[in-house]
Parts: sequence; structure tokens; C-alpha cells
Amino acid sequence: MIELESVNKIYNLGEPNEVAALHDIDLTVAEGEMVCLRGPSGSGKTTLLSIIGCIFGPTSGRATIGGKRISRLPDHFLTRYRRELIGFVFQHFNMLGHLTVLDNVTLPLLPLGVSPREREKRADALLSKLAIGHRKHFPARQLSGGELQRAAIARALINNPPIVVADEPTAHLDGQLAREIVDLLAGLKGEGRTLILSSHDPLVAGHPRVDRIVDLRDGRIRHADAGG
Repeated sequence: MIELESVNKIYNLGEPNEVAALHDIDLTVAEGEMVCLRGPSGSGKTTLLSIIGCIFGPTSGRATIGGKRISRLPDHFLTRYRRELIGFVFQHFNMLGHLTVLDNVTLPLLPLGVSPREREKRADALLSKLAIGHRKHFPARQLSGGELQRAAIARALINNPPIVVADEPTAHLDGQLAREIVDLLAGLKGEGRTLILSSHDPLVAGHPRVDRIVDLRDGRIRHADAGG
């Protein structure tokens, strides 16, 4: 379960360029639920996802992710919880172009001491499931946008996380490719995972497996409604 209570996030606190990104966010997401955070650029979607994804904690308020209280935790604890709980699909993929798809996908396993054979076994299973296994030895810079997104999803799942967050998963895709990626992500719900997706794409918010849509404006939750 994900529970946020009176969560605020301020960047550059106390500095002349201080920016309040989130204001008094109250949000609960049940295990196995699929939620779409909807709103225009600058509405606070990525900041909210980053807190849910244990990238950083809130400035104030309480954030509990998968039973772990992350408010005011030092970075090394956030890193540990992120490895245990979260699969993060970043908006700009965050793939290292000079590394192969296989090496990119297995990067999260390196700090865990997983053997090379086991790393490749896990990656092969995911890349095959995501229909990109034939590209595993290609450098990431040679992949198309749709292939990069599939590889990014495989990397997010390599640790078998219970929570998957995806930031604008269709932002760089058009038409059929976008629909395929949303269907892939929605399919994870059937595996019992909790999904939080941010998007202003109607294709995401309107997907039949979305349980709830949360509208963000100016860092505040303006409305929450049933999805699908």
C-alpha cells in the first residue's frame, strides 16, 4: 500500500530560487491498484512519482511506501527501499547508449551480487516476454523509441518489484506503439503489482484497467475519479 498524508515538496528550500512543487497531498493507493496521475507539464506529476518511487522524500508530511516510512530518511535507506520495492520507468528512458540492452537491463542487479549467469537468465525471460530479446546484444543507442521503452520496462522489472511507477510512458511514442506499451504496463496489474502512471495522454487515462484517475494542477490534487 502507498499512503501519503499532507505531503509537501519544496525544492531549494530557503534559497532565493525556492520552488513549491507539491502542496498538502493526501493519497492512498491499495495493493494491486492501477492509478493514473493526470495533469499538464509542471503540475507536479514527476515530483509525486519521485516520492512514491523513493527517489527522494517529501519536505514535510508522511509518506509510507510498501509499509516503509520514507519521510526524512537518509539517501542510503531510500536507495535500499527503492531496490526492494520499486520498478521505475523514466520518461527519457535513462538508458546508457554505449551499453548493450542486456547490460542496461541488468544494471540494478550489480549491487546485489547476483551472478552473471543469473542476471542474464532473468533478463532473457523479461526481454523475451516484452518481445525485444532479439535486440539484447545491440547498444541501446541503436534502438527505436518503442524498443527503448520496452527495455526500460524490463529493467524496471528485473528485481521483481511489487510497485511499478512510469513517468509519461507514451511521451515519445505514437499510435500503435503507444497502445502496445500501455497494454504491456496494464498487464502487470494482472501479476498483482501496484501501478502508478503519470500522463496527460488520454490513451493512458482511458485504459480499461485503470482503477482511478488523479488530477493534479499546480502541485495540488484537484480531483480523483474512477478510471477505465
